[in-house]
Amino acid sequence: MIILIYLFVLLWEEAHGWGFKNGIFHNSIWLEQAAGVYHREARSGKYKLTYAEAKAVCEYEGGQLATYKQLEAARKIGFHVCAAGWMAKGRVGYPIVKPGPNCGFGKTGIIDYGVRLNRSERWDAYCYNPHAKECGGVFTESKRIFKSPGFPNEYDDNQVCYWHIRLKYGQRIHLSFLDFDLEDDPACLADYVEIYDSYDDVHGFVGRYCGDELPEDIISTGNVMTLKFLSDASVTAGGFQIKYVAVDPLSKSSQGKNTSTISTGNKNLLAGRFSHL
Repeated sequence: MIILIYLFVLLWEEAHGWGFKNGIFHNSIWLEQAAGVYHREARSGKYKLTYAEAKAVCEYEGGQLATYKQLEAARKIGFHVCAAGWMAKGRVGYPIVKPGPNCGFGKTGIIDYGVRLNRSERWDAYCYNPHAKECGGVFTESKRIFKSPGFPNEYDDNQVCYWHIRLKYGQRIHLSFLDFDLEDDPACLADYVEIYDSYDDVHGFVGRYCGDELPEDIISTGNVMTLKFLSDASVTAGGFQIKYVAVDPLSKSSQGKNTSTISTGNKNLLAGRFSHL
């Protein structure tokens, strides 16, 4: 009888850690692992890192290449990146939450390229470091404020950070810039924030922002949004604070409008789509 009670307590403690959150079944351990998984690409663009370089990037930041299990744990709570990257032990793959014809071959899960015999192949990297300075993440709360790395201090050079916002179906995302100070560049090619009205930075491009003027508020067309922050190898600035809140779907008369320009600081340079409250 005592043994049965002991087993029941163990099973209860294990089951207590499992549950549904935002429509995704997960364990609290997964959340802890996922908090430290992030995607890295070379400053020069996607698919530029050999295995040794990818490993060095993660180790330079005090982390290591993520394992397959760590990447899958992150995917379970909404981590979705349409870019193949190195994992531990020379494995390559990427996490897909939402299937699509142009990313993931219409499947969900870890799109696994397997262990690569040629470690000189060039991909991105998936790192794991639960103690890293905040640079990106997956947010599922109904509201949150997030910041550039080190804010209110200046951000570092050579940053590439992704934030993925995943709300409940039927909700939209109202994005507001509270503080904004990036290197000012007429072409907005040095330091910038890009916003995508989608799960990744492949589809739904909204606009690219730099300079020191606050961009206008943006409302997503669905329940997901991706933000990318990139800084080059020289000149930094104060960084940014961005707030989002979940809102109910807007009426047809107040939904987003198509436009030929997007504000880039005080410049109109890039085409995209945005809407205001």
